[in-house]
Amino acid sequence: MAADNDETCELLIEYFTPRLREYIAVERVLDHIHFIEAEQKEQIAQKLRAEGNNLAADLLISAVIKKPHTPGWFRAFVDALRHSGCEYAADYIQVKLPEPEVEAENDYCVRLVEILSPSLVDINTNDVCLLCFSEGLLTQNDSEIITAETNNRGNMNGARELLKRIVRGRPGWFSQFVEILRKTEHQFLYQLTGGSPDSDKQDEKQPSQTDEPMESETTEDPQDESTDEKRPSLTDESMEIETAEDPQDESTDLYKEASTESRQSRQSLEPSQPDGANPEAASGGPEKADISLRDYQVDVAKPALEGENIIICLPTGSGKTRVAVYITKKHLDGRRAEGQSGKVVVLVNKVPLVEQHYSTEFLPFLKHAYKVERVSGDCQLKISFTEIVKHNDVIICTAQILENFLERACSGEDEGVKLSDLTLIIIDECHHTQKEGVYNHIMMRYLKQKHKNKRLKKEQKEPVPLPQILGLTASPGVGGATKTEKAVDHILQICANLDASNIMTRRLREHKKEPRKTTVTVEDRKMDPFGDVIKKIMNAIHNHAQLIPTSDLGSQNYEQWVVQTERKAAKEEDQKVRVCAEHLRQYNEGLNLSNTIRMCDAFNFLNKFYMEELKKKTTTDQEQIIKITESERFLFNLFKDNKQELQKLTENPAYENDSLSKLRTKILQEFSTRTEARGIVFIKTRRSAIALSQWVQENTKFADIGVKASHVIGGGDQSVVKPMTSAEQKDVLTKFHNGDINLLIATTVAEEGLDIPACNFVIRYGVATNEIAMIQAEGRGRAEDSSYTVVEVKNSGVAEKEFVNEYRKDMMYKAIDKIRTLKQEDYDKKITEFQYQAIMEEKVRNKKKKQEVIKNESPSKVKFRCRGCATHVCTGDDIQIIEDMHRVNVTAQFSKRFIRRENTSRKEQLLDYEVNGFIACKDCGQKWGSIMSYRGVECPCLDVKNFVVTVSDKTISKFTKWSELPVKFPAFDYAEHARQMVESSDDDETE
Repeated sequence: MAADNDETCELLIEYFTPRLREYIAVERVLDHIHFIEAEQKEQIAQKLRAEGNNLAADLLISAVIKKPHTPGWFRAFVDALRHSGCEYAADYIQVKLPEPEVEAENDYCVRLVEILSPSLVDINTNDVCLLCFSEGLLTQNDSEIITAETNNRGNMNGARELLKRIVRGRPGWFSQFVEILRKTEHQFLYQLTGGSPDSDKQDEKQPSQTDEPMESETTEDPQDESTDEKRPSLTDESMEIETAEDPQDESTDLYKEASTESRQSRQSLEPSQPDGANPEAASGGPEKADISLRDYQVDVAKPALEGENIIICLPTGSGKTRVAVYITKKHLDGRRAEGQSGKVVVLVNKVPLVEQHYSTEFLPFLKHAYKVERVSGDCQLKISFTEIVKHNDVIICTAQILENFLERACSGEDEGVKLSDLTLIIIDECHHTQKEGVYNHIMMRYLKQKHKNKRLKKEQKEPVPLPQILGLTASPGVGGATKTEKAVDHILQICANLDASNIMTRRLREHKKEPRKTTVTVEDRKMDPFGDVIKKIMNAIHNHAQLIPTSDLGSQNYEQWVVQTERKAAKEEDQKVRVCAEHLRQYNEGLNLSNTIRMCDAFNFLNKFYMEELKKKTTTDQEQIIKITESERFLFNLFKDNKQELQKLTENPAYENDSLSKLRTKILQEFSTRTEARGIVFIKTRRSAIALSQWVQENTKFADIGVKASHVIGGGDQSVVKPMTSAEQKDVLTKFHNGDINLLIATTVAEEGLDIPACNFVIRYGVATNEIAMIQAEGRGRAEDSSYTVVEVKNSGVAEKEFVNEYRKDMMYKAIDKIRTLKQEDYDKKITEFQYQAIMEEKVRNKKKKQEVIKNESPSKVKFRCRGCATHVCTGDDIQIIEDMHRVNVTAQFSKRFIRRENTSRKEQLLDYEVNGFIACKDCGQKWGSIMSYRGVECPCLDVKNFVVTVSDKTISKFTKWSELPVKFPAFDYAEHARQMVESSDDDETE
């Protein structure tokens, strides 16, 4: 028996030697392995020093499987691997194999780190090492060795040691490592390894930050239709449709119940006139006005007119939407000529774009022949979206609405909307069709059906009709690529997601002069007494709460640290640390404001915060007593003691930041040198936008030269700053269009898509994201002789980011050119590969989500029924687990429900257990599992694939293995079960 077991274990180790070579850290394992002689250990250590880990691992494995074996050698080897942090290697020899997709992905991540190692060795090794250790990616021993290597031989050698050790972890280490790069402010490396280039935006979504939900590349505006509860009128199908003979009778306006303010703002929006526009048509003139296009617009439209799925990539201001209107009309005309109906849905990712596309583009050109309607979170509809799709030819809506109703149709909740109901889908800003974005959810449904149609055709069955796809973008971006090849892959991935047969483009410089670009650098303040006082206050709070910050005060990393500290304290009910962390967050925001806007703006912000906090502690009800804690009293007094000094410092202009001075100079220059200046200043946060707008309005120098400023910010309420409603946004944009406002202070909500009239200068003030945002912002300068300026702000790093973005923009154009030179068969092959990969990744994600839902469920919530006859078998409370692997049920009740069958094949013998036979349902004969002898105890071992599993009364789709049911069952108590058996046998003998 023992010899057979040894032979099995040897075979396992030999079979997985290639994997073990990769994941064994020889130096660590040697410290924990005791059945190898000291002399042989020394030989392995010498091999490690002379020839490296892999060859040393081969020698170690040879020593482990060398005969004769000492008793328990295999278990000792497994334990040595686990104790030395080589759990992934231990998993392999215990046959706890990862899924093939997971294994392949892990191999890819290891290879990626190897390829990127020349760049990754520039990390701040000590900071990264500390977080890797705290996250469990490195052992204590690893951490000490890396730290010693860094101290003795320098940062780069320490980084090499860290990279060498981190790749040996279990799958999942890579995503944690990428997140650690972001946390340690290695933004370039974070993006290089696949992190979102908009991570700085994501970080701003912490409660103290003020980013725009509408700006996100992967999420809808919070005012959007993500939840049906917010728009009960959308599901009201009891109202009848009022149809008129005229295709676009104003009396059937579904927005009749909208507010007067909203209607007025829509009516006041004069249509824009992109390149190639017919002014008369755009203004809603003669009903049968033709759509005239420029030559380059006709060229990019050709494949779509022939029914192909394509992406049109044209710079902002070059008439992409006009081309889409033209294609829509030709599509509907063609289907009508063939006696078929057409159904076009135009998808946008921001609520204001719905009304914009409706009133300025699609309605003026199509209303004479087709019914056009729009739907967004702002509308108060009289009928459901399903009915709108049925009774209109062109529907403009936010993408989340379509996704919601596609899901309804899929789940059978109601009739919903199906992809087969549509004949053309136009996706605006289609570069968002990636990752977990709503566009990608819609297109994933499309791709799955497309590849299912291939199977149906092979089976000579009728395929499900799918709509034509048209994507519009100013820039697909490069996805953080540093080489053209990776940029090509990124763009091909977007093409694959949109099932595009081609990407049609014309560079801006081919038909329009690019704006003049300059970068304005700034000098650090020689003296910053205001900031020094704030830092003094923050350090006093650190001492009071015994907190040790991990980053510089005022930095984004500090912001993350203090938010995490506050959350941890709240969870642990540590009120002292929680309230101190909350106040530190406000001071950090004050520092950021003083570096971006005026000191007085920072002071007013802090003063308002403390006034509101004090107001919470004050009550007019004599019976109601609000307790003020010792820490709160300390914090109130700390601000009170320093308030006068801070206020006095704000009155000294000599201490203002240089960025604001440079911005003032630039704005004055633009308005002084142009006869009719009109510009946009992009800024990072909502609070900064409002403060900067006030600064301009209060400055008499600006008023003297005719500057009329206002701000526009996002509409979501995820920030402490009051959001703008869509009506308010439209009102400001209308005034900007009419010239009542000539300087717009905007967060990045205004970068993408919104129809902002021709500007002749654009300034990005301390804000830089990625090459896509840069191209969008550049496109706002549509007038001739326009300028584009980047003004640096302390700690923003925008100058460096802008340089990188310029490099990426050129790389993007080269990548598109390279894609367009591919042979069609080569292009199609790559697209198909990306699509299959995307579908497989979607399956893995869905599987993980399913597991996440049930991971924390109690075993008592899990019920098992026989797959053959649906008889109740047992609950999760009856299940125990042996060796972290085998699920057994040793209850007396269960033994009455099955019959035993002998194992006619050779008995399977593995380590401490053996299979003696099989168990099957007493009623229907369905096989349930096997009888396993474990250390002399017979245990019925269940195979989950033979059962229907219900979790919290919800039946889960078929499980093929136990790892897919991540409920935590208790470990098998061998001693207790053996005791009960012994006592039972004693009773029998007594009788």
